[in-house]
Amino acid sequence: MLSRLYSTSENAAGSLSERVHFQQLEGARGALAAMAAIAFGAAVLIAVGKASGIRISTTDSAAPAGVYRIIGREVRRGALVAACLPLGVAKLGLARGYLQAGDCPGDAEPVDKIIGALPGDILDVEPGWVSVNGVRFPDSAMASRDSAGRPLAHVAWGKRRVAAGEVWLFGFNDRRSWDSRYFGPVPLANLRGELKPIVTW
Repeated sequence: MLSRLYSTSENAAGSLSERVHFQQLEGARGALAAMAAIAFGAAVLIAVGKASGIRISTTDSAAPAGVYRIIGREVRRGALVAACLPLGVAKLGLARGYLQAGDCPGDAEPVDKIIGALPGDILDVEPGWVSVNGVRFPDSAMASRDSAGRPLAHVAWGKRRVAAGEVWLFGFNDRRSWDSRYFGPVPLANLRGELKPIVTW
């Protein structure tokens, strides 16, 4: 009798252990399935967003962070636009962490900036300010270092006429906004389009 009880007790314990192990496996499978569903859902949302011209901006250097829609390619001074940077500039931005990975040349993300100067405009870039056609932009002084304390290269000081087929893009909401003050003009062909806010924060 005692041996039967002992034996039964041992089997029961073994069964409990097996049940616990099975439940752990089921829990792990459930967690993996949930993560896969989230990843799939995120991929679908990103694909739908790209197809419908939706862009999420996580920085506020040129406009509030939020969700924006690309509405067209009209080029006008003061427009908030998404643009791919020239390849060499994009690679530097990725190396320094100013840009994330994306679908522009060099596998960089587009930047969201304000068109500050158009072809034919007279642009003056000085250490303390930037002006276009004699009108100074407020809060346009340059920073000598980035947020990590690294020196920031910049365009040459002085006046210049904006060349045909180029624009200068700025983000004066943040003194350390990495924009045309530092990397120069961007080809008009690199503009993805104007951004209109859907929701901002």
